[in-house]
Amino acid sequence: MHQPSFLRSVSHAWAGLFHTFLTQRNARLHVIAALAAVALAAWLQVDSIRWAILLLTIGAVCAGETINTTVEALVDLLSPEWHERAKVAKDVSAGAVLLLGITAIAVGLLVLGPPLWTALFPKV
Repeated sequence: MHQPSFLRSVSHAWAGLFHTFLTQRNARLHVIAALAAVALAAWLQVDSIRWAILLLTIGAVCAGETINTTVEALVDLLSPEWHERAKVAKDVSAGAVLLLGITAIAVGLLVLGPPLWTALFPKV
């Protein structure tokens, strides 16, 4: 099987990302939350370790959304009619993204909470 060029592969990957974020409401909500977290981190001037943790967490949630979109598309293709196992696959995939989202909130609180507290209440 012929492998596409590196640039063509990257182009396909971008198309997949655009598809996810253009068609999935929750993916767009995650992007909005990520932009808010990045803006807050920039305002707080957090250190590089906090940036790394924040960016890895954002990347994990976005990757989870793309994997969830993949699972949903494959399940719809392979099982156009309702089926209990198709429902389980979709629910479990969505649950994984929910778990990532909850974890991201916890990470955001741990990473951005202390510097935000210090910025808001410097003498406390």
